[in-house]
Amino acid sequence: MTAPTITAKQVAELRKATGAGMMDCKNALAETGGDHDAAVELLRVKLGDKALKVGDREATEGTVASYIHGNGKIGVLVEVDCNTDFVARNDDFMAFARDIALHIAASPSTKYVTEDEIPQADKDAEVRVFEQQAADKPEHIRPKIAEGKLKAWMDEVVLLNQVHVKHLEDKKTIEQMRAELSGTMGENVVIRRFARFAVGS
Repeated sequence: MTAPTITAKQVAELRKATGAGMMDCKNALAETGGDHDAAVELLRVKLGDKALKVGDREATEGTVASYIHGNGKIGVLVEVDCNTDFVARNDDFMAFARDIALHIAASPSTKYVTEDEIPQADKDAEVRVFEQQAADKPEHIRPKIAEGKLKAWMDEVVLLNQVHVKHLEDKKTIEQMRAELSGTMGENVVIRRFARFAVGS
């Protein structure tokens, strides 16, 4: 009986599902006759806690990208992390980091990477303002109006919620770009932090 041919696609899918290394995935598929589910189980037995889902793996490698606007008045530094040095040096990964820096340069209202970073006190303060703005509306719809305005405000200040400046036509958000890259690379891609500098501010 001939051994089944293990394709690169099978290896990539198993790696994405488990977070295990490429050779571990290939060997597991070979041992299980190409059965994805059996290979997942085998990897969990062999590797234990190492074989975790991509999103659960700690991102300890990465890159710091920079962007200086043409007039030299605006500059951005952004840290984007991943799981391995191999991916950190990948051209697509580095291009993604540069694209994020470019977007931040063009978006002065961006203050946070994720919604979780917004202090609850700031959210509460915004809601109070929005509720006052809706004071002339019927009472039963005021909370809905405030909720809608809060979401719109978070889309302005939260990086992952924003449509990237290069994707204004297809409305692709930075979170969608991040998730796609993470799936392609088979690693946890994390926009860790950023700093935007503008002359005179």
